[in-house]
Amino acid sequence: MLSVLVFSCKKEVQKVSEAQTAKDSITKAGAKEDLFKPIDTVCLPANKTEDYIAALQWYKEKTDKEIAENSPEHNNRVYEDYIKIRKKYTDCLNGLHADILDQYTDYHTREPDTYNLPDHVKKIAGKLNTVGLEFRVLGEGLTEIQSLPGYDYSVFKNKVTPDYESYILQLANDRKENYAINGGLMITWEELGDRLIAWENFMNKFPKSPLIKKAKGEYNDYLLDYILGMDSSPTYDRTEGKLLDDTKEEYNRIIKKYPDSRTAKKAKELIAAFDAHIPVDQIEDKINFRR
Repeated sequence: MLSVLVFSCKKEVQKVSEAQTAKDSITKAGAKEDLFKPIDTVCLPANKTEDYIAALQWYKEKTDKEIAENSPEHNNRVYEDYIKIRKKYTDCLNGLHADILDQYTDYHTREPDTYNLPDHVKKIAGKLNTVGLEFRVLGEGLTEIQSLPGYDYSVFKNKVTPDYESYILQLANDRKENYAINGGLMITWEELGDRLIAWENFMNKFPKSPLIKKAKGEYNDYLLDYILGMDSSPTYDRTEGKLLDDTKEEYNRIIKKYPDSRTAKKAKELIAAFDAHIPVDQIEDKINFRR
């Protein structure tokens, strides 16, 4: 009976020892993790791709933990800080891989959106993808490292207030396609019109949102292009002094579908200006973009 008791005590001591060892291992692992400090957001020549990837992963994990525990209002502020830090690291990566970005379109094959990338570029692309980044071909030989469309939304979905969630989602939708390059529109006029209505709906739904100024900026930038056109995507013929058929067709669509929208109002003003044969050089002055 005594031997059984001794054996039992030894077994309990062993269990406690194993539990303590496991606890010590976890503590050491946690301490090691706490000791990690991401590199500064200032771009330095000594920093490598791996340094930026590790920093982005660390901030992502830190953000995930924080937004899981805090209120949506607090998480709005977390989002603002997160995208600033993420942009700084992304800018550094763009500088670090400027040589790849300059050559990236040379890897294009004859197949649409298909690239025959060298192994070292594939490796870097794979690393970027682990933190929601990609090589984004913008057109005209220009390539940048950018966030994957929808990546920020996937992080903050259901974690922020409704206005922030709507804003982040709309940005994600806008960035699914390249918008413009070198003064030329890369989406259709109809798609641009729909973007305007989406931002207009946001402003109407959340007039007191802290994001209203940013939303107005997005809307006004799109509206200028939609009404006055771009260098390589005009809305009217300056020589003949008349609206182009495709843009006039789009304006009529918006006016019919969203008659009470500000976008429709500006389209009506432009049509009226040309119907009144106002000189092209005076058209812009006739369209009041402030109201």
